[in-house]
Amino acid sequence: MWKKSFLVFLFSLSVQKAALDCKRMRKTNEFPSPNLHSKTSAVVRGQNVSLSCFNQNTSLQITYSLFRGEKHLEIQDRKGEPMTLNLRISDAQDLGPYKCKAQVSNCSKYSREFNFVFVDPVTAPVLNISVIQTKTDQYIMLRCISFNGSLPINYTFFEKNITISPAISKNVREPAEFNLTNNNSGEGKEYKCEAKNTLPDHAKYSQPVTIPSTGGDSCPLCLQLLLPGLLLVLMVIILILALWMLPKYKARKAMKDNVPRDYGNRPMETGIYANICENQAGEESVPRLEPKQSVPVAQDGTGHSQEIHYVTPVFRQVAPRDQEACYDCKTRYVYSELIF
Repeated sequence: MWKKSFLVFLFSLSVQKAALDCKRMRKTNEFPSPNLHSKTSAVVRGQNVSLSCFNQNTSLQITYSLFRGEKHLEIQDRKGEPMTLNLRISDAQDLGPYKCKAQVSNCSKYSREFNFVFVDPVTAPVLNISVIQTKTDQYIMLRCISFNGSLPINYTFFEKNITISPAISKNVREPAEFNLTNNNSGEGKEYKCEAKNTLPDHAKYSQPVTIPSTGGDSCPLCLQLLLPGLLLVLMVIILILALWMLPKYKARKAMKDNVPRDYGNRPMETGIYANICENQAGEESVPRLEPKQSVPVAQDGTGHSQEIHYVTPVFRQVAPRDQEACYDCKTRYVYSELIF
């Protein structure tokens, strides 16, 4: 009986000693609360992460326990090194909250809660450049925006591979702007921008954009500005020429369509007309000429023979009319009468 009482006494002494040690460690901060952390709290779905729980006192044998909510995940004994647990974040319940417990004897302390958050990665940004050219300088505005990715997004501008701007943070979906001035050195320059959010190792770069080189008083954008105007003037000239030539083309085509193309079946018409003005004074009437018959034969385009009849005119003298007077009023007209 006395042995049992002695064991109870020893146990109570050990408990009191442990309680005194726990109070002493708390007062002297010999046993601080553990730290629970990961390299990043921003993750994408299906990402593998590591959680570490560590106490700054490396001389104690510590038992670490990891919880997600009320669920116990892992327990490990460590001395001078952290407890590490690998996880895969697949859905919302894997985001947390997580907490870690460090225990020495009957003295235990908990870490602060830790949560992960889903973040959408940024897509490659788009870089736009506006240039105002003067004789001596170029005034350049750079505008960069990524149309996808969780906010906030940080933008940084580069000239080739040299950073020329600080990180510009945007909490709304709008482009970041950066202005700079260059002298006309005659060299073309290449610019690009970077977009990244809280996801590590997910930075994206825009396609490089090169500003054409300039030379002294030359205007590098003059050709680009004049080319659309020249093309417009050329189109107007072509349209005017087309409208001017189209009616002539239609009229010429109509004339060609009206010309008969088959002359083989038409009868041949022959006639002889003559106007004779006699200026000799006292001339007597023209004697009547006897018709001379001639019947030659000709072939038309179809190969058929046709007779050609010639007619000898008969001339008669008539008095001139008023409307037929000449300049010297002495000219007389002679009309012929054709006899077939």
